[in-house]
Amino acid sequence: MIAYHDTEWGVPVHNDKQLFGKLVLDGFQAGLSWAIILRKRDAFVKAFDGFNPDKMARYDARRIAKILRDPGIVRNKQKVKSAVGNARAFLEMKDAGESFDQFLWQFVGGRPKVNAWKTLRGLPAETKESTAMSKALVERGFRFVGPTICYAFMQAVGMVNDHLVTCYRYRQLTT
Repeated sequence: MIAYHDTEWGVPVHNDKQLFGKLVLDGFQAGLSWAIILRKRDAFVKAFDGFNPDKMARYDARRIAKILRDPGIVRNKQKVKSAVGNARAFLEMKDAGESFDQFLWQFVGGRPKVNAWKTLRGLPAETKESTAMSKALVERGFRFVGPTICYAFMQAVGMVNDHLVTCYRYRQLTT
């Protein structure tokens, strides 16, 4: 968790496929701790072909069944099926000429929103931006993208800087 915090969490991501992969992982986190997902991340990457939406969108019932037998991942049928459906929704956006990066970053005006939290107690579970993102994703066919999931995603990919002001990463990611 420390290495993840120090090198990844809150660092702005602008690559469509990386954003897609992180959104899939955050969907699997629903109801679980991030530590569980982080421990299983390599198995998720392998099971889902590196979160390649082109490959994932073609998964059939047999491939989904194989994934559900993988003890290295969270074996939740609804979450696995939603990941496949989300790959299809991602490709529909791509085929329509829509950038996933631009679509997602529009909810924070195209650049990271910098908060100034002094304690963890102030951190929200969701915001008006994450609620708007959730609604827009659902309208495009995505699932497991509720406002809380979207806010965790926004934090992870650097759309919001929610490091505490006393954290050295806060200053690094603010400048």
